[in-house]
Amino acid sequence: MTIDPATLPEAPMPRLLAIMAALRDPERGCPWDIEQDFASIAPYTIEEAYEVADAIERQDFPALEGELGDLLLQVVYHAQMGAEAGQFTFDSIAAATNAKMIARHPHVFADAPRDKSAQDQVADWEAIKAAERAAGAEKGVLDGVALGLPALLRAVKLQKRAARVGFDWPEIGQVLDKVAEETRELTEARQTMDPDALEEEFGDLLFVMANVARHLAIDPEAALRRANAKFTRRFAAIEAALAAEGRRPDQSTLEEMDALWDQAKAAEKSVGTSARKSG
Repeated sequence: MTIDPATLPEAPMPRLLAIMAALRDPERGCPWDIEQDFASIAPYTIEEAYEVADAIERQDFPALEGELGDLLLQVVYHAQMGAEAGQFTFDSIAAATNAKMIARHPHVFADAPRDKSAQDQVADWEAIKAAERAAGAEKGVLDGVALGLPALLRAVKLQKRAARVGFDWPEIGQVLDKVAEETRELTEARQTMDPDALEEEFGDLLFVMANVARHLAIDPEAALRRANAKFTRRFAAIEAALAAEGRRPDQSTLEEMDALWDQAKAAEKSVGTSARKSG
């Protein structure tokens, strides 16, 4: 026996919660949804968060609406599984978040002064979070930095935590010196061709590059996404130029593709210069 949608609540949020409960109904729900657990759904949650970020970067706001809905569905999914296990509910999740937001914004919901810069308020936020960690089970400085974060983002968060207790380079020049040192060590490891040593030294280099990003106030994930987009755009220009001659990249040479890459790069710079002048 199927579930009649007309029996579901009309208000959007209660309706979404009821839909998820119906999908997970042991007798009448969807077999795939019934089989899922927190671990199997987690990758979809991460994927949906990235798709939200992608829509924002492309400034595709109709798509953003849909992607935010998909991300909300992930929260609802986890909430339903938590309710089934007697661990938490959607309401308890919302209640905990409400309490957290009020506690972390004393300048809005209490009598703390509001005449602070955004940077001062970020510092206050971090101090409140640190107090929360101290009151809880987290005792070490690095405790609570999620293992499931993208590696570059987690590296930055680990470094920020360490910097709060003074474990940090005072000057960006020292960090750049460390980049040179790690590059030399990677080169030395390459000479031995030991796969484990290569991976370790490459990881060290990436870690220190994340530190460079932190010192320069750059989001390394955003910077790499931008570099990915640039590579995709310029390689597409290579493909288009070759296609105009009835050829594919595998029918060209590296030298020819390098030349086409340089042409695409020059064209982008020319457009950027023109835009700045017209602005």
